[in-house]
Amino acid sequence: AETAQLLGGSTASINSALQRARATLGQRYPEGRPLQRSRPSPEEGLLLERYMRAWQADNLDGLVDLLREDATYHMPPWREWYRGRKAIGAFLETVWGNFAGYRTVATRANGQPAVGVYALSHQDVVWRPHSLHVIEPAGGAIACLTIYVPPLGPQLFAGFGLPPS
Repeated sequence: AETAQLLGGSTASINSALQRARATLGQRYPEGRPLQRSRPSPEEGLLLERYMRAWQADNLDGLVDLLREDATYHMPPWREWYRGRKAIGAFLETVWGNFAGYRTVATRANGQPAVGVYALSHQDVVWRPHSLHVIEPAGGAIACLTIYVPPLGPQLFAGFGLPPS
């Protein structure tokens, strides 16, 4: 009833539209929804590769160089965010040494390049899921970087088919 009211229709008309939509999808995709993932453009692929290499090589300067001057950086579920290459670099510098190393696995999220980052703590020998990075490229650089940090980030790995370690 609430949805019908929001859409400006009756409950019966909205239910009818929903039934027709389900029938249409069932005819077009009898096996269920397609599991086809979008492919990165060559430019996106190169940017993603450079981003992953910077993390794995512990190269903070190389990572910051991939950002546009006006890039933004978000960290759900935290409310903090940063704008600009200098501000993002300054923040990353404060947390960069928290782990002994990083490994990365490429994926896609909402049609954009994404990376699962695994971290090795200074006291451990096991690589653990740390964060999911979604990259919004623009003009060969990173315009927006959304990093799903713990506790949320590691919980997302299975949904993207990323290995547990």
